Amino acid sequence: MERITAFRGTELRCKGWRQEALLRMLENVLENGENQKELVVYAALGKAARNWDAYHGIVKALKNIEEDETLVIQSGKPIGILKTHAFAPLVIMANCNIVGKWATSENFYDLQEKDLIMWGGLTAAAWQYIGSQGVIQGTYEIFAAIAEKHFNGSLAGKFILTAGLGGMGGAQPLAGVMVGAAILVVEFDEARVDKRIEDGYLQKKTHDLDEALGWIEEAVSKNESVSVGLVGNAADIYQELVRRNITPDIVTDQTSAHDLLYGYIPSGYNKEDVKRIRDSNPAKLEQDARASIAREVESMLALKSRGSIVFDNGNNIRTQAYQYGVSDAFDIDIFTEAYLRPLFSRAIGPFRWIALTGNEDDIHTIDNYILEHFKENKIVTNWISLANQYVPFQGLPARIGWFGHGERTELALAVNKMVRDGVLSGPIAFSRDHLDAGAMTHPNIMTERMKDGSDAISDWPLLNGMLSCSSMADLTAIHSGGGGYSGYMTSAGITLVADGTVEADIRLKHALDNDTSLGVLRYADAGYEEALDEIDKKGIQRIVL
Repeated sequence: MERITAFRGTELRCKGWRQEALLRMLENVLENGENQKELVVYAALGKAARNWDAYHGIVKALKNIEEDETLVIQSGKPIGILKTHAFAPLVIMANCNIVGKWATSENFYDLQEKDLIMWGGLTAAAWQYIGSQGVIQGTYEIFAAIAEKHFNGSLAGKFILTAGLGGMGGAQPLAGVMVGAAILVVEFDEARVDKRIEDGYLQKKTHDLDEALGWIEEAVSKNESVSVGLVGNAADIYQELVRRNITPDIVTDQTSAHDLLYGYIPSGYNKEDVKRIRDSNPAKLEQDARASIAREVESMLALKSRGSIVFDNGNNIRTQAYQYGVSDAFDIDIFTEAYLRPLFSRAIGPFRWIALTGNEDDIHTIDNYILEHFKENKIVTNWISLANQYVPFQGLPARIGWFGHGERTELALAVNKMVRDGVLSGPIAFSRDHLDAGAMTHPNIMTERMKDGSDAISDWPLLNGMLSCSSMADLTAIHSGGGGYSGYMTSAGITLVADGTVEADIRLKHALDNDTSLGVLRYADAGYEEALDEIDKKGIQRIVL
């Protein structure tokens, strides 16, 4: 099968740039994906389409859909094209949403086996993944926040221990180097280590713990940065570090611990063992994976007790350990509550833009505009400077920046004008991570320990999805968790196309303003002072009872 890559240039295969943009976004997530043959983009099971027939059906639909029609997609499968109107979304999708008590991993795997459902991750099925850059930036901001909170603003001479070099975790070594730390990443699959070295995200590889620690110790002693990939099992390595009384400064994990059947490799297993036992005795594989995770989390807790800054990076690792019997697993902080909640309270989060023609100069032009016109946004300007130095483009050239309410709209309208005036070579797509202020409920990640106890209320992402349709987004997606995430989360995503038209101005203005307004209102409703202050400053209409 010929490898899928995103179409480049200004030639259209569809009936308009809005349709062409969404088709290129679909192709782009597969170009950047972990396992294109299986349509998997990241996280072991996060897919772009349910199966290859569904993929080709989506492509055909996008090529033929009119401006006043809407394509309906259910768990990665195109269902129909309906007559709507020219300001309605071109695509609406719902992926992996299972009712209440039925939303279990067992039911998910059964439905997946019957080819009735698929998990779309956050940005995989919504065709919004831009490669590792988005994760690099988020990971960098977490490390930077830890530096500010615990290490006087610098991680030079500090040792970060983590695990996982897949589609999400592969961002960690580069983010560690960008904050000036010495970072050791444990990864079972040597091919993933090699891929990160090839991509320029990782510097060194070894199978030997002593060699890895030697490189780390040398860098720490010189206040230099280094990234080391250690081929091994995280549970074994973490436990060994505890036994040796080695205490890293920062500890986390970004393996696919959320998925016990397809994601996490238990201690003592190889890949062939996993496949064989998954087919013959999946319950045993799940039990062994959870036992291995429990050992790893116990080691993380031990390191925390010795002074390490330990946090959960959002892969459900604490939940798996807790279910195995690690009663204090949730003594480990979740990154969102510990470091990012003040930003989310102001609807500041991971906003993204993609050059649909494939022209890197378009991204650099937008970079320069941001550096000139958003000088007060230190998070974004700092990131853009670092990204130009460290982060290679993957697939269609893209950039990410942590913009908040009003800023996203201002940038998007400016970019749409650049397209209209011919400053850019073609249209730009805008999206954001689903892990955004008003767009996700996950009581063990995004909404853990909310001030008002509203951790598990999923009204907010559902409202977000409906609001983005009402606000004329080009694509709206509502997702829930699959695999080990089943029953744990609901999120919403949005994509908008700046094609230079006046109609795009209208879509961008309404959709982006309303998306971030809802995020601020969500945190204001929970009682966060930053959100209440943002409402006062920005004039967002809030109903107070």
